[in-house]
Amino acid sequence: MSRKPVPAQAGDRSRIEITFDRPQLLAQLFGQYDQNLVALENRLGVYITARGNRIGLEGTAEQVALARDVMADLYQRLQRGEEIDTGLVDAAIAMQAEPTLDGIIRAGAEPPTVMIRTRRKTIVPRTPAQAHYMRELTTHDMIFALGPAGTGKTYIAVAQAVSQLIAGSVQRLILSRPAVEAGERLGFLPGDMKEKVDPYLRPLYDALNDCMPPEQVERRIASGEIEIAPIAFMRGRTLADAFVILDEAQNTTPAQMKMFLTRFGQNSRMVICGDPNQTDLPGGVASSGLADATYRLEGIDGISMCRFTAADVVRHPIVGRIVEAYEGSA
Repeated sequence: MSRKPVPAQAGDRSRIEITFDRPQLLAQLFGQYDQNLVALENRLGVYITARGNRIGLEGTAEQVALARDVMADLYQRLQRGEEIDTGLVDAAIAMQAEPTLDGIIRAGAEPPTVMIRTRRKTIVPRTPAQAHYMRELTTHDMIFALGPAGTGKTYIAVAQAVSQLIAGSVQRLILSRPAVEAGERLGFLPGDMKEKVDPYLRPLYDALNDCMPPEQVERRIASGEIEIAPIAFMRGRTLADAFVILDEAQNTTPAQMKMFLTRFGQNSRMVICGDPNQTDLPGGVASSGLADATYRLEGIDGISMCRFTAADVVRHPIVGRIVEAYEGSA
């Protein structure tokens, strides 16, 4: 494999070679049609060559050092059975740029101390903000996760909830969302109550099925260990011995948010996820319950505010650029 070198100023180039001891992993490391190597070259401005189990890196000393650390990071992930894609390549680059952050995989280091194990996969942070969020999920009783779509707010919270449910540290997992359409009027929906509200709650089912075998999800829902319901169903309850997640919290009213937060019971953890800049509340509603709650509760002991930005988007890289474009024009 060889591609045209990336131009650099004369005298400003460095070259190193890395040898990998498990050549069978290199096809996954490189990606289909070398897409992961191309992503590294484009992001870091390095020139990469591959011969057998040896990888050559050429560029400035700083670029080469960063590319070496990222490739070692990705290779260690493959050794642990993780899957590699271009999104993870971008995340690894961002994380390697934070040398003081504990728990991030580094060349020659032990596996990260920040991770979530579920029945189907082990989740590790892809950005520094995700690493901070994972820590807060284990140390605080109430966590607000604020930021744009695609940053892993809900997915990581569901994974942590599943992990604690499996471990027995909580008795129930309660997932809730406001039943608000995203700018559309869907009209009357046929069926019983479950069939009416399920379309609004589908993203929560998707996250659960990614962390547990679907048959276990269904069995635990039937037994009441897992409950997925609109926020309106929370009124009058005390949510004890439970891991409680409120998704799309920006679509609550201040009254709904107050009602939900005051359901908090003994031996519970509550996570409130939302994007303050993407409210779908109908016209005439004065303010979002999420914005109101973060204003009132910032700095209160036991409550953590975790904020994400477009740099933390872990979907397709273009999603991060879209978020940046919209935030810049707001």
